[in-house]
Amino acid sequence: MRRIQLGLLFSRSGSYRLISEACRLGALRGIEEVNADPAFGLSLVPVERDPGGEVDAYPPLCAEILAAGAQHVVGCVTSWSRKEIIPTLERMGGILWYPCPYEGFEASSQVVYTHACPNQHLVPLLRWAFPRFGRRGFLTGSNYIWGWEMNRVARDIIGEADGDVLAERYLAMGDTDVSRMVAEIRTTRPDFVLNNLIGASSYAFLDAMARENLRVPILSCNLTECELPALGEAAEDLISAGPYFRDGEGPGSSFEAAAHAAVWFLARRLACDPEAPLDRLLSLPGDDLAIDPTTHHATLPVVIAQVEGEAFRVRERWDAVPPDPYLARRDRFMRPRPQLAVVAP
Repeated sequence: MRRIQLGLLFSRSGSYRLISEACRLGALRGIEEVNADPAFGLSLVPVERDPGGEVDAYPPLCAEILAAGAQHVVGCVTSWSRKEIIPTLERMGGILWYPCPYEGFEASSQVVYTHACPNQHLVPLLRWAFPRFGRRGFLTGSNYIWGWEMNRVARDIIGEADGDVLAERYLAMGDTDVSRMVAEIRTTRPDFVLNNLIGASSYAFLDAMARENLRVPILSCNLTECELPALGEAAEDLISAGPYFRDGEGPGSSFEAAAHAAVWFLARRLACDPEAPLDRLLSLPGDDLAIDPTTHHATLPVVIAQVEGEAFRVRERWDAVPPDPYLARRDRFMRPRPQLAVVAP
């Protein structure tokens, strides 16, 4: 049986460890299932490294994985860490399978994106929210590329809908001093809050909003079941968008599901051609993920769900939404404004 090394690059400590652990669990479960199935004819050998939430540790640890013989790596949670290792991947010929939602506007030859991009989370979420809550938004975010770019796109969508951005506020990653942000929300009374904070900052913010009894709809594109235990009752009524929310049996969250899907997609194709380059792997047939060979992004469902009774309940769903990482298409989620006709007197 052919043994193929597969890199895993997830932080098991730090501000966003719950997301990392969910991704890691999905990848390890996929490896276990592949190795237990003789139909694959191969054995995946995990090569793990733990950056501990330190962004500077990602490139050297990624290099260690690739130097150990793995060509493919499932890993990274933040866009900051993903962008940090792309030069290493380019230099050493590695491929990253990225299992987290991100802000779009990237299509690396060395990365396959198995979670959602903005036309599969942020755009439909805001279009769904406007008629229900209004168009006056308060934007929050962790102070790095995820927060910056998500709020930039949100500003464009709110402006296109003739809405108002009342404020745009950021916290350093891991910062839990949310008092000023919450006080400003109490004063401005927005129709909704877009929460692009991550990890401990997000937990502190949601807890403070609940303690202050500020009943403002809170929207998110990156909060899933894996973080509900950290939030407790503070998660109630939270609205989130993603490709998957758990309903009975199945993966614990979309992070786990995306990492698991990446492992299965890769294993099925390596079983056909273990030496295939990425463009060949993406062109091989299969009945699992549909990956766009041009942008390396997945076609995914879009699901909007709300926390009710400590679990996400689906509010709306669209099946098989093609990726549009650069928001280049005006589709059903990005309708152009009606043009004013010039009428002669």
